[in-house]
Amino acid sequence: MLGALAIGRTEISGLLEGEDVLATAAAINALGADAARCGDGRWTVDGIGVGALAEPENLLDLGNSGTSARLVLGMLATHPITAFLTGDASLRRRPMGRVVEPLSRIGARFVTREGARLPLAVTGTVDPIPITYRLPVPSAQVKSAVLLAGVNTPGATTVIEPQPTRDHTERMLRHFGAVVSTEPEPSGGLRITVEGFPELTAAPIVVPGDPSSGAFPLVAALIVPGSEIVVEGVGVNPLRAGLLDCLAEMGTDIALLNRREEGGEPIADIRARAGPLRGTEIPAERAPRMIDEYPILAVAAACARGRTVMHGLAELRVKESNRLTAIAAGLAACGVEVAVDGDDLIVEGTGTPPEGGALIETQLDHRIAMAFLVLGLATRLPVRIDDTGPIATSFPAFITMMNRLGGSIGEEG
Repeated sequence: MLGALAIGRTEISGLLEGEDVLATAAAINALGADAARCGDGRWTVDGIGVGALAEPENLLDLGNSGTSARLVLGMLATHPITAFLTGDASLRRRPMGRVVEPLSRIGARFVTREGARLPLAVTGTVDPIPITYRLPVPSAQVKSAVLLAGVNTPGATTVIEPQPTRDHTERMLRHFGAVVSTEPEPSGGLRITVEGFPELTAAPIVVPGDPSSGAFPLVAALIVPGSEIVVEGVGVNPLRAGLLDCLAEMGTDIALLNRREEGGEPIADIRARAGPLRGTEIPAERAPRMIDEYPILAVAAACARGRTVMHGLAELRVKESNRLTAIAAGLAACGVEVAVDGDDLIVEGTGTPPEGGALIETQLDHRIAMAFLVLGLATRLPVRIDDTGPIATSFPAFITMMNRLGGSIGEEG
């Protein structure tokens, strides 16, 4: 997206070519830029500059990607064009009101289904108004949407977040030449400001390994006896590393090796060795740093000894599925004692993997699918899932990679 708003050719390497990324590239091309695959995770993006997006001739289909949909809306909000966005059945159920509200303040106009859901139409404003927007709940997607709108808005656009959320957008904006400032709020949050109309210049990008994807083989290695793996080049941005903190508190044997920085992001090689896990208490304020990792953390908790309580998981109810209920239902079906208390998930572990033997309804959710396949590597009886298709949205090589590591995952029918 930022390559499209920059002048010149941005060269990207290490890109995860899941369906979410491919849908984003197609949307960028429909808006007048030129994103092209060069093979082996390498892409180029020929940008057209801030304020130069073209009106798309057809519907923009963002597939399963809530991140793509919300961030593209941020870009479109301050371009005087009309676009129509949709997605798959899962994305069409997800609320867009959390970005529609601040982007409307900037001047964009929206026509949406009931509940501000896709499909929707957006008409960007000719005269965008800079705003200061306080996030009602911590959300890096909403923050990023507002900041991307602010790039093509005169003056300073500010987002105030009650708790720090992942800051990849701020880092990337700076990498392309934007002026972005971050200041602490007296209340404990952060104030992030972007100056409008920067001259964004194409810049090379080396994409770190995705910590959300890396979490699956890491936890698999922790719960399958005799395992030891190293996942190389993983992003360890402190605002994304909440899972590593949780696993450390559970007594796991995890080490960060070869720490370094690429493209403005800290990365490391992560080594994981199997061993006993213990239950722990996960505070609600950690959720923004690991919101996508709770399904696989719940799998680790199911194999730990003692109670694990994960607090403040309301955001899981509005992901690709209602992940909170999907996690609880899946664990219970596998023989785990589990409960949902308000927005908290409580998992009672016995110190050994559960029995398994269940068929899990993934509800078109890629992370639910992968998490329960990982659990099945450790259970006595196989764990089956109803649909592997959603995995391709974020991790198309997941099954192949896990089997190469020694897993036994096969498709039926």
